[in-house]
Amino acid sequence: MTYPAWVDELFRAIDTKDADRFASFLTEDGAFVFGNAPPATGRAAVREVVAGFFASIRSRSHEVRDVTLDGDRVWSRGVVTYVRHDGSSLAVPFCDYFEMRGGSVHHYQIYIDASALYR
Repeated sequence: MTYPAWVDELFRAIDTKDADRFASFLTEDGAFVFGNAPPATGRAAVREVVAGFFASIRSRSHEVRDVTLDGDRVWSRGVVTYVRHDGSSLAVPFCDYFEMRGGSVHHYQIYIDASALYR
């Protein structure tokens, strides 16, 4: 599968819990939306939200199965496996949507049902 290298780098930042690296992919005024959570706008706010989420679970790993490019829009889909602090896990499908601006992510929305993650 051929797609921009930043896609793998972004998921590597997520899977290694690197909130600073994650936020660096966004424009300074970028927005991030995880599922049905309220949007975080601005790189600093996104970093804070993501760091909190990273701390709420032990780990996660992404299996990207497909990436689609259309100009400044990118979609990725696959399966993410979360490991909770108690060692139990949850695997769910995801679809991420990115709107690019000047080579960086300006809008990042994750379509996922993670409602069972904290049960």
